[in-house]
Amino acid sequence: MDDNKIYLIERIVAGLSYPTYGLVGFVWLILGLFTNAKLRSFMQYHIFQSIFLSIAIYLLGMLLEFILNMLSLIPVVNIIVLNIVMFFNSPVLFGLSIIQVIITALLLYCGITAFLGIRTYIPFVSEIIDRNVR
Repeated sequence: MDDNKIYLIERIVAGLSYPTYGLVGFVWLILGLFTNAKLRSFMQYHIFQSIFLSIAIYLLGMLLEFILNMLSLIPVVNIIVLNIVMFFNSPVLFGLSIIQVIITALLLYCGITAFLGIRTYIPFVSEIIDRNVR
């Protein structure tokens, strides 16, 4: 058996892990835990990267919301903050805002490259995952 060969099911699970914000990968990890199956490096890399990206997107959103709420309490700054928030939340493509389009494009890019059997490189994130997986 060739350890470097990436099977189709691994590519499908790794690819679906990104658009589902790591849910498919998490379920795959749980199933592997119950069946005592050993996860290969490619699967670990993409599953953990998708979970890490999901948590980072969520925490960044919470932090940004907190900062914007604090800035909106300042009298003159709140008008500037309101205009910036309105600009970034206005619908651009298919009813999605600029930020949602960027996040969706990133997740689709990662999912497609994972399906093609390529390790997706995202600065800082991939380096952290690579150090902890290998």
